[in-house]
Order: sequence, then structure tokens, then C-alpha cells
Amino acid sequence: MSVRSIPLRLAPLLALALQPAFAEDESLAVPSLDQLPAEGVTPVGDETTETPAGEAARPTDNVTINLIHRLVEKGVLTKDEADTMIRQAEADATRVRAQQRAEIQTAVQQEALAPVQEGEVGVTYVPETVKAQMREEIKHQLLTEARVQNWSAPAATPEWVKRYKVFGDVRVRYEGSFFPGGNDNSGQFPNFNAINTGAPYDTAGTQHSPQYNVDQDRDRFRLRARVGAEIDLDDGFTAGLRLATGENNSPVSPNQSLGAAGNAQGGNFSKYAVWIDRAFLSYHFGEDHCYDVDLQAGRFDNPFFNTDIVWDDDLGFDGFAAKGKFRFNDDIKVFATAGAFPIFNTDFNFSSINPAKFESTDKYIYGGQIGVEWKIAEKLTGKFGVAFYDFDGVKGKLSTPYVPLTSSDAGDTDGLRPSFAQKGNTYMALRNILPDPSNNNGNSNQWQYFGLASPFRELTVTGRLDYDGYEPVRLSLTGEFVKNVAFDKSSVAQFAVNNRGPSGDPQKQGLFEGGDTAWMVNLVVGDAALEKFGDWQTYLGYRYVESDSVVDGLTDSDFGGGGTNLKGFTLGANMALSKAVRIGARWMSADQIAGPTYRNDILQVDLNAKF
Repeated sequence: MSVRSIPLRLAPLLALALQPAFAEDESLAVPSLDQLPAEGVTPVGDETTETPAGEAARPTDNVTINLIHRLVEKGVLTKDEADTMIRQAEADATRVRAQQRAEIQTAVQQEALAPVQEGEVGVTYVPETVKAQMREEIKHQLLTEARVQNWSAPAATPEWVKRYKVFGDVRVRYEGSFFPGGNDNSGQFPNFNAINTGAPYDTAGTQHSPQYNVDQDRDRFRLRARVGAEIDLDDGFTAGLRLATGENNSPVSPNQSLGAAGNAQGGNFSKYAVWIDRAFLSYHFGEDHCYDVDLQAGRFDNPFFNTDIVWDDDLGFDGFAAKGKFRFNDDIKVFATAGAFPIFNTDFNFSSINPAKFESTDKYIYGGQIGVEWKIAEKLTGKFGVAFYDFDGVKGKLSTPYVPLTSSDAGDTDGLRPSFAQKGNTYMALRNILPDPSNNNGNSNQWQYFGLASPFRELTVTGRLDYDGYEPVRLSLTGEFVKNVAFDKSSVAQFAVNNRGPSGDPQKQGLFEGGDTAWMVNLVVGDAALEKFGDWQTYLGYRYVESDSVVDGLTDSDFGGGGTNLKGFTLGANMALSKAVRIGARWMSADQIAGPTYRNDILQVDLNAKF
């Protein structure tokens, strides 16, 4: 029988007979079912059938196809017969793959539905092809996440770490307080904060009330340390937290005097307390447009544009605030701020020793400000704002008349006393104590607390001009004017227990000398920012702050020892030692405006580092 006369039906048998000869070499082995092309992939045979007549078929990576081509070359099969065989083989392979997939799916479903006897563990059979597919999918998912989160780049910062912004600063200060001669140390400077945060003071007693130091110089070394973080929560939300030192819970000073004993926590290297200084949530939107808005809730930085004669630089605000800015063009931006801030919440059980409780005496600040940022000229910019602050519930009021049998017998207006104060505001007695035989007709047991004698509604105008015509030196002029429009001098004078002038008669009070106005100017010359070694700034300022122009517990805590009813100069300078470290010094000279003589000079030398 000639080779060409072999029947077509014997060609597949010939291929199978020759398969063992190639099995020992992997490269020549006939592919298994899993190695054949999957559905949707162009079969290798398609390339062979398209080979032009008279040309040798191109080799493929499929041994069976190559074998059929060799049979054609040797004349065992015709080209048409070979093409027919390849198409039939591919069709058969496709049917077998479909049948196997159906059988695998049926087996998996039956295995999943098979009942599991008590005490047995059911394990679903997963074919190798499914396992391989699962491994590839998991690998792909992990690699994708690794790229997004920077796991695959050891030197890169993971995305979740980038959400956190950590910051802080440490300041070490020398502070010297000096009192020139002539201050009145006869008991004319009661410490109302000590009285109102402690036991009530017996005004009929033989002891002086707690008094401020007005005649003995003091040196202190003070520490301020703050550390915080802001966390990006996506979609415009941010959370923030900051911790700070502080020798007490003063809202205007995080300073810790080194070695300060007693209530200041120190002495003999005692550990110092750390306080929650900021804790807030904020929502920001609109930054990519001509406006942007920031909503805040919790305890956050001062949202207003102001100097320190209204709000101390370290003051944090509790409550809710909304800030917005609208850009008309590159030269003019309008801003606005509004907020509500609780400053006192009545004790739930006030008064604790009375079965019938007293009404709440909650206190709030409601504030609003509008202003403009203006590029006046090429080298001149300005920022101006007008604000109004309404202090609701801060004014003192006489209690319902009563007779306290002990110092713990509260009056129903005791909650109106300030929970924190510095000095300078005018005060009034809160308890309306009736004369009675038990108090020797008003000559004993006059246990008293004190509240603010004036209401406060502050109208404030603030401005700043920056001139860069002498670059890199900048000239910056800041000014502020404040008027307490709720102040009524004649009404306050009826109840005032301080801020009075001399009377010449120990049995009579002097005239009330308090006022309702404050203003300040400050000129800064130097580099716009302290960013490298040698950058410097120097400044000179003057302020005049009458007794009841602003609430003394929230104003600057350094000038004159803190508070209101002060006037005088501030002179200072700062220099950068590096990008993060600077040194500074300032001299503050203050005189009291109303009441007895008080003068105070303060020198502060600071070493400050930030990160």
C-alpha cells in the first residue's frame, strides 16, 4: 500500500501512535486539555489554514498541529484533509471543555448541597482550575492595593499615614516681673478669681481677701509644650486633637512654671499635668471654586481676625463656628465668621445642698465678623474686619434675699460669678444677705461671691497693613478698636466694689473710674516669616484697655500680668536660629488706668522650637 493511499480515518490513529515518541521531551509533548486554547482565543489552526498554497506551514507551539503539517509535507495527507482534521479536532476540544465545565459545576453544587452528618466537617471540592483562577484574582487584588497603599515601595509613605498631620512646639521661657515703687499694697487689689473659685469671702471678717502681688519682684522659668494631630477623614471632613501643658486649667495660658508648688503641681521635680487643649471635627468645602467654607465643632482655634486685647493668643473656643471666604477677583476677598460658644454650663444639681434646685445660669458668647482682604497696590495689602460679640448671661445679679447659716448656703445667683478671671473688670456682690440676729444684724457671716458689674456686648474694628516695598523686609501695621456698647457707667457705679478713685474718707467710697473703650497699635519690621537662620523681626506696640471694655478673663495674659484696666508699651524682637528654632525677647511696661496705683514691668526671653 502506498503512503498516499492511507485512508483519512487512519491519520488520527497514526498521530496517537507517534505520541509516545515525543512524550519524553516536554517541548514535543502533545498538550493536555488545560493547555489547549481557551474559548474566545483564536485557534492556532486558523493560522495554518491561511498558509498560502505552495508555502511550508509555519511552526506553532502545538505539537499535534505541527505533526499534521509534517504529514502534509510527506504526502500522507492533503492540505484540505489536514485543514478538515484540525477544524474537527478544535470542535471536539471545545465540546469536551464545555462538558467538563458543566460536570465540574454540577459536582460543586452537589457537594455544597450534600448533607453533613453530625460530627463531620463538610469540605467543598474546588477543582485545580478554579483554585488557579482564585489565586490569580487574589494576587491581582493584593498587588493593586499594594500600589495604592505604597506597600510595594518600602521607602514610600503608606496612604493611611499621609492622612495624619502631626505637629507641636516646645517653648522655654524666662520671665521676670518687676514692680516699681509706689504701688498701693494696702489691700486694694482683691483676687476675685481666687474668691470665686474657692470658698466665699466673709466681707465682715477681720482678714483681707485674697490679694494680687503688687510689690515683690518675681523670677520664673516657664515651660510650654503642645503636641497635636489632624486626621483627614476624606470627603472634606477632618478631626483634630491637641494636648498641652499648664499649671492650672486657665483658658489663656498653657505655661507651666518650673518648680511651682501647691496648686501649680510642681516642686521637687514633680510631674506636670497635660490637658486637652483642642478636640474638634471640621468640614470644609468649596475650595476649588470662588468660595470656601469651613464648619467646626468642638474645641478649636480662635476663628476670628483680631488682636490679643479681645482674645488671648492661646485661647481655644468651645462650641460651633462657621467661616466662609468669597473671592471676587485676585485682589479682593470677602470673609465672614459666625459662632456660638458656651462658656458656662450650670451644675446639674445646683445647689447641691438644697432639695429645691435653682434655675440655670448658663452663659454663651454669640459672635459674628465680616471683613475684606484687599491687595491695595503691588506691594501693599490690607485686611480689615468688623466684629460684634454678645456675652449672654455674664453680668452679675443680686440673689433672692436670704440668710446663709453657713458659708455653704448658696445664693440662687452664685452661678453668675466668673468661673475664671484675671484682673481689671468691675465687680459687684452677688448675695443679697439680710440682716438677722444670726449674723449680728449684718456685722458677721457675710459670706460673699462676686460677679461682673457690667454686661458685655463688644463692637470691634480690626485692621492690618503689610508693605513689601523693602523686600525682604516687611513693614506690618496692626490696629484694633473695641467699644463695650452695653456699658452704663452710672448703673455700674451703683454696685462697683473696685475701680474707684481715692475718697479721702475711709468710711466712703471714691468715685467710680472704670471705662468701656480699648485700642492698640503695633508696628512689626523684619522678615515676613522666620524660616532660616538670621531671619528677624522687631516690633513696638502701645495699648490702652479700660476696665470694662473687654472681659478680663479672655484677654492677653502677659501684659501687666494679664487682664484689663491697663495701658503701656511693648517692645520686642525675634530671630530664627534654624527653620524650626527661634529666640525672642520682649519688654512690657504697664500702668493701671482706674483705681489705686499699680505699675508692672515684665521681661520675657523665649527659646521656641516647632515641628
